[in-house]
Amino acid sequence: MQETGIKSSFYAYLSRLRWIKRWGLKRNAHEENVMEHSWEVAVIAHTLALIKNRYFQGSVDANAVAAAALYHDITEVITGDLPTPIKYHSPAILHAYKQIELQAEIELLKLLPDELEEDFRPLIQHDKLSIEHQQIIKAADKISAYLKCQAELKAGNTEFELAAQQLAQNIHALQQPEVVFFMQAFAPSCGLTLDGLMQTH
Repeated sequence: MQETGIKSSFYAYLSRLRWIKRWGLKRNAHEENVMEHSWEVAVIAHTLALIKNRYFQGSVDANAVAAAALYHDITEVITGDLPTPIKYHSPAILHAYKQIELQAEIELLKLLPDELEEDFRPLIQHDKLSIEHQQIIKAADKISAYLKCQAELKAGNTEFELAAQQLAQNIHALQQPEVVFFMQAFAPSCGLTLDGLMQTH
């Protein structure tokens, strides 16, 4: 194979998402990192897009949504995971964090070979995505967080009670039919044990 001469640390950075822990202010029964969260958000977003297309006359590119969702928290490899209560504590903190996030997006794009930069721009800079794609990914992010809270509660960890209630309210407030469908069809069985799952077949 011919030597390309191109060197990039982009994927070296990306691989470090597995070391970024989520829910840092809470005691966790099951620790979650950004890499596994990103995968879950991607598969949920992909499913939401397909539901929208099949049941609610949508015309969403489900594969594009899934790809963008995989990268939705990529900046946290630079910024770390800032817990939601801190991020939204005040308008000033939220504004400052958004500026840091924007700069992190630029820095990550600079790590890519020039020929790939435009391909990755909508994956890393989500404001370049359509509003519809952004809405689906944000909904999937909330659903993933809600399922995490439910898993913690099932493990007897009451640290996540309020977060679970707030996320349930936020998900309901989205008023997206594909989200309602997902929460009714798929979410309930996520709390089952393996034995319980096998009995549902």
